[in-house]
Amino acid sequence: MTDKPLSTSLYEQIKHFIRSEIGRQAWKPGDLLPSEHELTRRFAVSRITVKKAMSDLVKEGLVYRIQGKGSYVSPMDGKAPAAPSGIDSVPLRSPVALLLPFINNRFNALLLGGVESVLAEAGYPLLFCHTGNSQANEERILRRLKQAPLAGLIVYPVEGETYNRELVQLALDDVPFVVVDRDLRGIDTHFVGADNVAGAREAVGHLISLGHRNIGFVSTVVAGTSSIEDRLAGYEQAHADYRLPIDRRFRLAHLEIEVPKQAELRSFLARNPDMTAVFAINPGLGLEVADAARGLGLRLPQELSLVFFDDFEFSEFHAVRPSCVVQDSRQLGQEAARMLLAVIEQPRRERRKLFLPPHLLLRDSAVPPVRREA
Repeated sequence: MTDKPLSTSLYEQIKHFIRSEIGRQAWKPGDLLPSEHELTRRFAVSRITVKKAMSDLVKEGLVYRIQGKGSYVSPMDGKAPAAPSGIDSVPLRSPVALLLPFINNRFNALLLGGVESVLAEAGYPLLFCHTGNSQANEERILRRLKQAPLAGLIVYPVEGETYNRELVQLALDDVPFVVVDRDLRGIDTHFVGADNVAGAREAVGHLISLGHRNIGFVSTVVAGTSSIEDRLAGYEQAHADYRLPIDRRFRLAHLEIEVPKQAELRSFLARNPDMTAVFAINPGLGLEVADAARGLGLRLPQELSLVFFDDFEFSEFHAVRPSCVVQDSRQLGQEAARMLLAVIEQPRRERRKLFLPPHLLLRDSAVPPVRREA
């Protein structure tokens, strides 16, 4: 079928096969080519891979398409004949799929809007998929999407220590694919996210500059989620910057998502009365810490200062306006979409990782610690 080396990707093998068949005149100008479904079966690949290979051949002028009819070998002059009934022979844009773990927060809503604005301008429809932060759902959705005529995917992975097989296969198949927010370490992918290390480092450094020495770190399970790992690294680097030892008593880093946390947080605060500040990895946990502190009769921020990563809607109207690390999630979505468009145009381009700088928004929840009398 092909004299290409076995190491050549399936994506390139498909293009080489079609070029070879046209070159030896097995298919002549004007002939209808095998359908995407037939090529998918022949090469045992996803429809995304086949569609991208065909799109490249259209750009080369070797193939033209007629909507609703199929793909054809171009005439010798490389010019596709006019499509009947006024149908444009230029291929229509296939949709881009966006997978998000949550849709119930401000961050993801703005991210989605950023992605959509760039894709719409480029003529790509957006297909949104909600994984519910479940690896099983994520894998099932990706398996289904492999059969759809997509131009590419943007994936915000779920939390967890392992990556599902479908994500790994996307990278191996050279499918146009960009990861946002949570990098897949150990897998070579295009990625856009915030500089979580720098953001956490600045936040904890601010607490230290206010005079805090016993600073808590509160998170869900750290291992396997790059954004949380990086925020912990930033917390530790801030201590190193000020040459402060890290006391592991002040780390609560195993909380489960969607599990009641008040009892565990109250216990954590009660057994560490010398802890004067807390850095939490997200607004949900930050607000939970505040509720637990109030439940113990602690005054915020006088007896417990608090800073967390990301802002939340209407935070300006909160009883104690939170100081937080702010990342521009709309810009993150825009940059992810731009990166994907570049990958669609040049699938074999070198993998790129883009880290956007966040900034610390200072409000009322972090103040110098109260000097308690002995």
